[in-house]
Amino acid sequence: MNQTAALMATLKRELKAQGITYARVARHLQLSENSIKRLFAEQKFSLPRLEQVCQLLGIELSDLMQKMVEHSHRIEMLTEQQERDIAADIKLLLVSICVLNHWTFDEILEAYTLSESECIQLLAKLDRLKIIELLPLNRVRLTVAKNFRWRPNGPIQQFFQREVQSDFFRSSFTNAGEKLVFSNGMLSHISNAAMMKKMERLALEFNDFSNEDTTLPLEQRFGTSLVVALRAWEFSLFREFRRDPGAKPF
Repeated sequence: MNQTAALMATLKRELKAQGITYARVARHLQLSENSIKRLFAEQKFSLPRLEQVCQLLGIELSDLMQKMVEHSHRIEMLTEQQERDIAADIKLLLVSICVLNHWTFDEILEAYTLSESECIQLLAKLDRLKIIELLPLNRVRLTVAKNFRWRPNGPIQQFFQREVQSDFFRSSFTNAGEKLVFSNGMLSHISNAAMMKKMERLALEFNDFSNEDTTLPLEQRFGTSLVVALRAWEFSLFREFRRDPGAKPF
């Protein structure tokens, strides 16, 4: 991400954190709301306007720059060894998932059969792994970026594929809050690439919703998983009838 994009992302985070809407920014800058949306989309804020928005936030432009730098140093992905250490301890994995979803120490203890000392030890391990900072009174500060993700085909992903995937799909997907869409067709390389781009945007939107909802109390949030997959594939029973079983997989 270039510095302009990073600065705009930081500005949007600060506005959201203070509950300041585009409409309020527009009134402060004496512009239309559509103009503000366009300025953010095109990332074309002039320096005077940027300073005006900072004034609305109650911070200096230098403060905004510092927040941008601090955020850029956050971890987007763990090392393979860090993931291996977490995947090897199911309780550590559980607490990792909880803190990444902004659970508090008390909320973890209330929901799971962990003792207070056990939970503190697990949080201390995450602190040593540089995933969190364990603060006084067992408060937690995440050191990972909001776009944090597990390593592709890394130890955590392999664990979920081995231990969790079959459990996830053991559902009719007809209950409240569930949906499964399966489509089959024949796509060109260009259409396949376009679909992958759309999948990436959907995943980003999911992450945005997840980040926005961290401000809600835990009882209003529910563990939710999104799986979107695309591959050149033919049902194995159909492939048995192929004259050339190795014909054009993709």
